[in-house]
Amino acid sequence: MRVIGYLRVSTEEQAVDGVSLAAQRQKVTAYAALYELELVEIIEDAGESGKSLVRPGLTRALGLIRAGKADGLLIAKLDRLSRSVADWNTLIDGYFGERAEKSLFSVADSIDTRTAAGRLVLNVLMSVAQWERETIGERTSAALQYKRSCGELVGAVPFGYDLGPGGVKLVENHAEQRVLAMIKDLRRGGMSLRRIAAELSSRNVPTKEGKRNWTHSTIQRILNRKAVAV
Repeated sequence: MRVIGYLRVSTEEQAVDGVSLAAQRQKVTAYAALYELELVEIIEDAGESGKSLVRPGLTRALGLIRAGKADGLLIAKLDRLSRSVADWNTLIDGYFGERAEKSLFSVADSIDTRTAAGRLVLNVLMSVAQWERETIGERTSAALQYKRSCGELVGAVPFGYDLGPGGVKLVENHAEQRVLAMIKDLRRGGMSLRRIAAELSSRNVPTKEGKRNWTHSTIQRILNRKAVAV
């Protein structure tokens, strides 16, 4: 079987042992020789993030596979290809699933998608990655909600508040609170977001950043923001 070897390091990883391009090349070459895979070419992406599939080397490698120049892709480890579950779904659907009929080999993860077991392991790993991502998201959301409920700052200081002594708790900005009440009253009265923005701009009311030009999107963000406990 003809395969393309694909190597990747981000800028921060280039000198790390076991992740460097030289280390990956050695693993990929040894694996191909051991399993009698014809290594058509080894393509590198140096200094490229794994957050996106839009990379010069990967684009070329997938293009060669799509054009029939190779039957599969050989990598040192799954995260060299991508760390994104969504991107992995794209790769599996378009290249390495049963329907696409192309193969993926990962040295460190012992994956060979020519076999049912290899495909199963890949799908399980992707499911676990999805679960971990969603779990982290839920924990982060819960933690942020708790901080908000305690009146602690989360992100930028919201309109209507200032950062209190110590730089943790929020305290009400009385002038902005009056503007906030006016915004809510105008909206309850049926005024559009753009009209509210125009009204505040005409009255020369400053935004949180001190500007005098309000936009409908700023009004929308203020109205959508949950109440802050102080």
